[in-house]
Amino acid sequence: MKHVRITTRLVALAVATLVGAGACAFEPRADGGGGGGPVPVGATEQLTGASGAPGPDQRAGTATAKPAVKPAPNRPRPTRPAPKPTTSPSAAGCPQGEHQRAVEAYLARLGGFGTLTVDGRQSAADCAAIKKFQKRYDIRPAHGRAGPTTHDVAKRLATTDTARCKAGSGTTFCIDLTRQTTWVMRNGKVLVKPTVTRTGMPGYRTPAGTFKINYRNIKEWSDPYEVWLPYWQHFTQGMGFHETTTYLHNKAIGSHGCVNLLHADAVRYWELGKVGSRVVVVGRRPGT
Repeated sequence: MKHVRITTRLVALAVATLVGAGACAFEPRADGGGGGGPVPVGATEQLTGASGAPGPDQRAGTATAKPAVKPAPNRPRPTRPAPKPTTSPSAAGCPQGEHQRAVEAYLARLGGFGTLTVDGRQSAADCAAIKKFQKRYDIRPAHGRAGPTTHDVAKRLATTDTARCKAGSGTTFCIDLTRQTTWVMRNGKVLVKPTVTRTGMPGYRTPAGTFKINYRNIKEWSDPYEVWLPYWQHFTQGMGFHETTTYLHNKAIGSHGCVNLLHADAVRYWELGKVGSRVVVVGRRPGT
């Protein structure tokens, strides 16, 4: 009987010892390590966090848990370059338009705007040339993109046939109503290359023919339309050259028969003109 009681006590003591060892194995210590026993499977994920950081004396290869997020190294990171625009090479400095190749070709034919490569691809040189062209002819915005207005102006200027103007001797102001361009000739040679203009709108068509400047005023007041006409040079039926007071490239509007000019061109024409100067108008503005 005594032997049975002693055996029972020994068994109970062994069971208590095993249960206590198992419980301690899953209880994290304050320093993040396990209890006195081995770390079971899955204990590494459970011991992650601030309290599970390894101590300074921990060696590689131990079963002590590692932090889930490593501290960022205290060193500068390399700066990544900005993404390149998809519309044009980064070296170009401006976007590429839908009329790139055609504008390159027209500007190369016109000359005077820089070196261009006629390949339909925007480059830094092309960008600079197109911007220069846009600034010269007041195309807004002058951002170097070969868009519809830039293409239209370049085409009109490049295809203007100056020989259509029968200038003769002396100074002659020439106007091509079809292309909406104008230029100046002297003694049969081009003195001022073709530039842009805007003539009479529907109902106010500028007539073709040969005329002479018969009145000039640095700043004329228009009685019927109540507007100032800078650098006014009249040549027929109340019509004449003057600086435009609106955006010249707006084709939805037009003059009342006058020949609208950009500021720089109006000043140049004023300097070259005089009473008696010849004016030759050819063609007809589309829609009039």
